[in-house]
Order: sequence, then C-alpha cells, then structure tokens
Amino acid sequence: TIGRELGKLLSYPLIDTDSKIEELEKLSVADIFSLRGESYFRNCETQAVDQLISDGVTHHIIATGGGLPIKEQNRPLLRELGYVVWLDANTDTLLERTSRNSKRPLLQTGNPRETIEKMLNQRNAIYREVSHLRLQTSGLNIAETAHGILESARYFFGHS
Repeated sequence: TIGRELGKLLSYPLIDTDSKIEELEKLSVADIFSLRGESYFRNCETQAVDQLISDGVTHHIIATGGGLPIKEQNRPLLRELGYVVWLDANTDTLLERTSRNSKRPLLQTGNPRETIEKMLNQRNAIYREVSHLRLQTSGLNIAETAHGILESARYFFGHS
C-alpha cells in the first residue's frame, strides 16, 4: 500500500517481490509455504532480489515481505538495491493491519498477537541493521507515511 503511494508520488513503478515470486512459481505465497516450506520461499526471495540487481533495476519502489532480511545473505543485497525503509509499528497496529489479510502464512496461528510479538523480537535487530530509515507508522495514515519516507529519502540522497 505504501509502495503504491510512493510510486504515485515519484512516478516510479512498483515491484513487489512476493508478487514476482508468485508469478514465477505459479503459486500463491501461502501455497508455496504449505507445499514447499518456508526455506524454499526464502530462497525464492533471494533469487528475486538477485535478479533485480542483475537487471540493474533503478528508480523503482521495491516492496518486500518482512521475512526477507532474516536470511543473512539478503541484507547486503537489500542495501545494494537502494534506500531501505523499515516500516515499524506497534503490536496492536500490526495485528489490526494483518488481520485483514488471510494470505499471511506465518500468522495463521491460534494466537496471532503472540506470533507478532515473537517475530518482532526476532526481527527488530535485523531490521535495525539493514534499514537506512526506521519509520514508526502507528498512528500515521498512508499519505503521511509515504511523505515521511519521501522527505527522508530526499535528505539522504541530497547528503550522501
């Protein structure tokens, strides 16, 4: 959602790595998880990012799943692709946002709140390591989030 909004503001195309993987695998992310497993999906993510780099993709918004940076080899690849933004939010916000989407295989548990908290505990240090910007999005709407990213990126690219 934020990627689409940024794409409109910048007139950049959006690439969603999950959609790219679904297209190549001819399966939904949920089906890939259930039929082939998480490890297979994580390898697909690495291949997708490698391909974007090989293709020399620039001036695009690239949306990734939250698990992509878990795989250590993906972290430098993300930074090679460009400006990396961590869209952070508190547990309540994440629970509310993800409850609208039944296509999240890792959250199909008896206690999604506990799962989110566990995932945040596992991932926050990784996100901190790989991102150029950490943006707390709880309480922000889509436009505010997109404009916050845009202003930060303008500053980053103007001073790097």
